[in-house]
Amino acid sequence: MQDFDVGRRLREMRQSAGLSQRQLAEASGVPHGQVSMIETNRSNPSVASLRRILGGLNVTMSEFFEPDTPATQAVFFKPHELRDLTTRLYSTLDGPRGRITLQQVGDAKTHNLQILYERYEPGADTGEQMLEHVSHEGGVVIAGEIEVTVGEHCAVLKAGDSYLFDSTLPHRFRNTGDREAVVVSACTPPYL
Repeated sequence: MQDFDVGRRLREMRQSAGLSQRQLAEASGVPHGQVSMIETNRSNPSVASLRRILGGLNVTMSEFFEPDTPATQAVFFKPHELRDLTTRLYSTLDGPRGRITLQQVGDAKTHNLQILYERYEPGADTGEQMLEHVSHEGGVVIAGEIEVTVGEHCAVLKAGDSYLFDSTLPHRFRNTGDREAVVVSACTPPYL
């Protein structure tokens, strides 16, 4: 599998949007030099930085990394029809541990709603750098247990427990148990 060229893809998307590097930086709230460094592949952006920049383009992480996926009007989906976002997640997360699998139901952008089937192996962790993005998300633990940290709040949720929060609050997911944790979540607007 060929490595994904983040810099080239960002430059192509910025140019097709008719923005200069400075305009994109201003729209994203990041320093101008950061956009330039990423586009020339002299810097690998953190998840938070890349999401912020893509927000300036009104593009989700999924659209950024998988641009050729056609929109679908399907209503029902079999397990093999879920869109695997796992590879792209790991190419952008800062310091994740363990295996996390994310599968998306249908076309998130069309519905402005991202529904994910998430699996966390024992020890899986989204990383010490907390996630933050402009969205709202919620989910239900289906199996196992998962530690969810949102701002100053932290709880270990077990099967049947759920969560709902403003995603601009720093958050993190960790499987501190000894078996796989399964979560079904929703996020609007989509962020991956």
